[in-house]
Amino acid sequence: MLRNTTARWGSLSRGLHWVLGLAIIFMLAYGWWFNHLAPRPDRFFHRSIHADIGYLILLLMAARLIWRAVNPVPAPPAGSPRWERVLAKANHWSLYGVTLLVALLGWAHSGAHKPDYASFFGWFRVPQFTSPDKAKADFYEDLHIYAAYLLIALVTIHILAALVHHFVRDDDVVARMTTGESK
Repeated sequence: MLRNTTARWGSLSRGLHWVLGLAIIFMLAYGWWFNHLAPRPDRFFHRSIHADIGYLILLLMAARLIWRAVNPVPAPPAGSPRWERVLAKANHWSLYGVTLLVALLGWAHSGAHKPDYASFFGWFRVPQFTSPDKAKADFYEDLHIYAAYLLIALVTIHILAALVHHFVRDDDVVARMTTGESK
């Protein structure tokens, strides 16, 4: 089933969740790797690939939010305390917002950096909304990195909560996002 119900996530929501989740985790690790371990001459290449994947994440996140807006969201497990539902909703919306923020700050950095990272895998140039300016490029890059660390914290909380649901509570939260089944 493609669409969500009030009891289950549809296949499109699950697919977007896992593609984005894995892409975000990859990007966080890749960004750390090329900034700390990659040889300096290779960094422009790696940053360009990082930017290209970031543009894709931005598009997929927009698609995910649009799909979520036109589909029902499955109800939390029966008996979930109010504080847990509030924290879960806050974490999910923070994940969406901070992911968008990280991607937009990366895009802003791309336009302000000279040379920019606008070539999308060599196929076409992504329009830039900032102008070349070293000080602004450094500023956007710093904010991009700080927001990425915040994103790491949010992803960690999300994964830990999923593990608690699966191994401690033994409810269907993880199953609904993996197989689409509910208890």
